[in-house]
Amino acid sequence: MADGISPINPGPLIGILGGMGPEATLDLYRYIIDLTPASRDQDHIRVLIYSNPKIPERTKAIVGEGRSPLADLIESARLLEKGGAGIIAMPCNTAHYFLPQMQQQLSIPILDMIEETCRKCRESLPEVKTVGLLAALGTVRSGLYHRALAKQKINAVIPDDADQKLIQTAIGQVKAGATDRRTQETFQLAGARLVAAGAEAVILGCTEIPLAFEPGEVGYPSINSTRVLAEAAIQWALSSGDCRCRRNAEHR
Repeated sequence: MADGISPINPGPLIGILGGMGPEATLDLYRYIIDLTPASRDQDHIRVLIYSNPKIPERTKAIVGEGRSPLADLIESARLLEKGGAGIIAMPCNTAHYFLPQMQQQLSIPILDMIEETCRKCRESLPEVKTVGLLAALGTVRSGLYHRALAKQKINAVIPDDADQKLIQTAIGQVKAGATDRRTQETFQLAGARLVAAGAEAVILGCTEIPLAFEPGEVGYPSINSTRVLAEAAIQWALSSGDCRCRRNAEHR
């Protein structure tokens, strides 16, 4: 190495495949910052964000009304991979419908937000048998959460058609920048009706919903999928760092 200077090992790099939507991407990064145990800049985890808001709408593709986003998702993930990311976090629940096909085209893992959220639900609420799902229509129709919850022996309750339509409209409003009281009430009241239908907790299964949802204002537990994804990404980075430190110590 020139001048006898050894390269500094910069540590793990989290890749965020964002833009679906941009505010949800920012929310994930904020959680990563806030939840990382750090007392100075250098204690934080390296993060590479590629925000691609041009990815075709996921719900429309799933319900047969729009172009598949798969090629755009793969291209975006490959950019993160080429940029040195060791793992990818994708803050869009509905996009996880395409995760298996994406993963086949990558050599680095994509965190499964939905599996992580359902695992967190079981760990944090071990007695729960039924949860409600607030999510975009594509996520609900795909059955992604139903299957992941079934692995944890948890039943899913979904909104009726009228409430799902209101939820879908409210998600669109959040994407347009509206996180006002009316939007919050739409999500929180829909969650309350799921509880009335037998849910013991509610999963916020769309990354726009936590942007307009106040957990302290409702009388039921809620699981924020964006926060869970941030926790999983941080855990990966800290574990990777720990392993590297052990290897370095062994080779001294």
